Amino acid sequence: MLFDEAHSESWTIRREVAEAINPAHPDDNSYARAAQVLCGLGHTVTAHTEGPITSAVLNAYDVFVIAHPSADRWERTTGLGSPVLPTEEIDAIERYVAEGGGLIVLAECEQEKYGNNLAELLARFGVGIEHTTVQDPGARFNGVATWVLGRPVPGSADDLTAGAREACFYRAGVLTPPPGATVLFETSATADPAGRALALALRHGEGRVVVFADSDLFGDDSIDDLRHARLWGNVVTWAARVPAAVAGGRTPDAAFATLKAAVEQLRPLTAKDGSVADAAAASPIVDRVAAAVEALAHRFPHDRDYLAAVVTDLRKWQATGFGVPDFLDSLNAFHPDTQRIDGLEHLVVFPMYTQNGNPARNLEAVWIRTVWPGWLAELERDRYDNPMFVPITFVDFTAGYDTNSAVLFPETVAVRETPPRFTWGAIFCDREAARFRSVSRAAADILKLALPPDAARLLSSQELAQDTFVLWDLVHDRTHSHGDLPFDPFMIKQRMPYWLYSLEELRCDLTAFGEAVALEEQGVPHARYVQYAVLFDRLFRFPITGERVRNYDGLGGQLLFAYLHRNDVIRWTDNRLSIDWDRVAGCVADLRGEVEKLYRDGIDRAKLAHWLAAHRLVASYVAPHPASVWNRGADALPVEGFPKAVVDAVLPDEFPLSMFYEALRRKLSGVIEATKGIRA
Repeated sequence: MLFDEAHSESWTIRREVAEAINPAHPDDNSYARAAQVLCGLGHTVTAHTEGPITSAVLNAYDVFVIAHPSADRWERTTGLGSPVLPTEEIDAIERYVAEGGGLIVLAECEQEKYGNNLAELLARFGVGIEHTTVQDPGARFNGVATWVLGRPVPGSADDLTAGAREACFYRAGVLTPPPGATVLFETSATADPAGRALALALRHGEGRVVVFADSDLFGDDSIDDLRHARLWGNVVTWAARVPAAVAGGRTPDAAFATLKAAVEQLRPLTAKDGSVADAAAASPIVDRVAAAVEALAHRFPHDRDYLAAVVTDLRKWQATGFGVPDFLDSLNAFHPDTQRIDGLEHLVVFPMYTQNGNPARNLEAVWIRTVWPGWLAELERDRYDNPMFVPITFVDFTAGYDTNSAVLFPETVAVRETPPRFTWGAIFCDREAARFRSVSRAAADILKLALPPDAARLLSSQELAQDTFVLWDLVHDRTHSHGDLPFDPFMIKQRMPYWLYSLEELRCDLTAFGEAVALEEQGVPHARYVQYAVLFDRLFRFPITGERVRNYDGLGGQLLFAYLHRNDVIRWTDNRLSIDWDRVAGCVADLRGEVEKLYRDGIDRAKLAHWLAAHRLVASYVAPHPASVWNRGADALPVEGFPKAVVDAVLPDEFPLSMFYEALRRKLSGVIEATKGIRA
């Protein structure tokens, strides 16, 4: 964001300048706190202090702010420049907005007296400013009639006042909106003048404009009143241009194309366990695979030993007649967990199945890029230690990853024996982010959900979504081994009813959500976006993805929706979904508390008693199948053959989809299917 201070503005984002302008009361001239709020949301904020406003200046920024220019006769100002914008600067600003930039203008009461020409600038966008001071003896703040409480105006598809339905306008004028503009706040019926716009938003060309009839509400002495800080973050985020995605890193060369072609030739010859019956046909193909790996090795000097081991394992497999492959030696040589460097790339070649993808142990080749920005490394080091966690993106891949798979796990590799412990697990944040954006955007459209500006921005930006997912994954992943755990957290190794898996995955996501709430309060920029990601992915994608056979991820989403709906945080009325954003965090924390109590109590329970208690918790919000044996209680379960007999008594779809989700699945299934193999 670029904050103009070169036109005799009454406000500055530089606290030291505000103290020089107004030593007795610097808060009355300071937007330093407003700048801090934006930095906490991931924005960068810069003051423009000299030189004309030109296209070259503006195009380096996503949003431009002009806050109450004034002649020195009326206000204490920055003392820089004239409050009058030259015509060529107005032309540049209009052009900037038309081409996609954002503009925020903060005017004042009795606008004409201040000697600026904001009215001329805003006329370019069809907005008028009336020279008046609103008074309201009824809807007033702290008993002051000129401190008017704006009435929020509902109905916008872009929910700019989400979490910010209260705002005070301290000595405000009023605005005349053009056709198509969205009025955010207006004066009340008891005001003079009544029913007039105090704040509005509009689109102009490719860009966006927000105008306020008062500038005090975001000053240091007022931004923490009511919900002003949230409103400020909302409008700047909404107005700001979403930067175009920037491609990074290298692209595969011809040798990788050769490698891919050879891998795909081998695929139809390969059995499910990875063995190949036709050794004569496979041998020249594996020769080409080995040669391609050797040709590519120079591009990955940090993986020299691993790639040499891959070639050795390929040759051993070839020499022993292509039985069940054994790549333990090369797996033991591969350690991306010790090389978490942002942008570092790896060539990975293993016979392996791909989780949620190809169940057979085919030879696969995948070129990956590590995602390890400094802010994430700092959080992992200081707060969320997780030495096994490796976030990655795709550069290129073979057919095993042209699927729904978004992970690269060592336990999927064909080996002669399982290593004593695995030291890494990699997650493709680009695929997670891309399918999240696709499904969530479609769901919001189908359900007519008005999105807060930061949520809409998350769905618009692949880069932001990727960063959001790496933070979510970091916290989620480590939570499996933290907390009051009545069982081995690596539950996939255990035989138990699938709702136990559901609760464990949901517990980790609820924990990630709660941690994100705390991190947001501490100013971590991506934290609020993690909350949206957990909420939307759990509510929209998880319940209707995959088959309805022990779908534990789906059930976790069903439970979250049912809990929020039961507590009136989510409403489905008139075929429109609405969310009470102010109450989401508290309600999610309450559900997390119920799950954690179940876990804590489970430490003192027998296994079957814990399983029954978990079923009761889920069933209290998500209706079980009418034929459920488990729902009839312990007396209905078989006595002999524990645990197999009671686990076998679980219905394939113990907790069917609600009518809401059945309808949503019919409308959204095509979108979900289209995310198979999705790239960023």
